Amino acid sequence: MASKIQYNTRHREALIEYLEQIPGQHFTAADLCRYFKEQGRKIGTATVYRQLERLVEEGAVNKYFIDENSGACYEYINPDNCCHHPSCFHCKCEKCGRLIHLDCQEIKMLSRHLLDHHHFKLDPMRTVFYGTCQECQQEAGTLREES
Repeated sequence: MASKIQYNTRHREALIEYLEQIPGQHFTAADLCRYFKEQGRKIGTATVYRQLERLVEEGAVNKYFIDENSGACYEYINPDNCCHHPSCFHCKCEKCGRLIHLDCQEIKMLSRHLLDHHHFKLDPMRTVFYGTCQECQQEAGTLREES
């Protein structure tokens, strides 16, 4: 039994060590499994999911469900990260799938307007705006220059 606790601790430390290198980036459990496999570290899929769920419960990781067609994605939280407070929205690129933080005062004002005038409270942790990111627009030649 003691070896199981040590096993989990070792994997947890490896997981946190990696997550500290990618603060503010979104990732899936599959991304983590792929990373550890590429590094030659044997961490099972079930262990990754279990550790992620523990980190979510502890508040060290945010968990997002973007749509019903995608699995959960996660984000490591640190003090410099905008999403450790409940007013950060997200944009998802429909072309490449990138998830982008949207910490924008105008969106916060829209959220406030909805609450004040329509008695509807947005859940920023679940509010996602869909569109095309800057990089994909550039690749397609559709990026508009601001005037």
